[in-house]
Amino acid sequence: MTRRQTSCGVIVTDGERVLLGHATRSPRWDIPKGTAEPGLSAPPEVLVPLGVHSYLRGKDLALFAWKPRQLPDPKGLTCASHFALPNGALLPEFDRFGLFPWDEALTRVGKNLARLLAALAKEVQQDASK
Repeated sequence: MTRRQTSCGVIVTDGERVLLGHATRSPRWDIPKGTAEPGLSAPPEVLVPLGVHSYLRGKDLALFAWKPRQLPDPKGLTCASHFALPNGALLPEFDRFGLFPWDEALTRVGKNLARLLAALAKEVQQDASK
């Protein structure tokens, strides 16, 4: 029996805009997700659990929402997670960050993430407005 992997993702929003990272060497953008690493940090008590969702074949995504008092300046963010090219060079998983209105964010991410974000948009936007 094959085990499903579970990644964690955080929807960082003020209810109007969503923080996305641009996936290096890809046309797609993404929410911060994967394994824990230093960087943008949120105290656990401010994270709103949104459940575990079927994401990709063999992979689920545990999602959380975070509404910081002020959204971070995307120009000041860097990605500490890297992947290796065949020649051994390391590239960051995200090469830049941006803040996007919800509707635009849905057009920038992959179809599986867009499906999840669209299904959770109202819940996340309501939580963010509290």
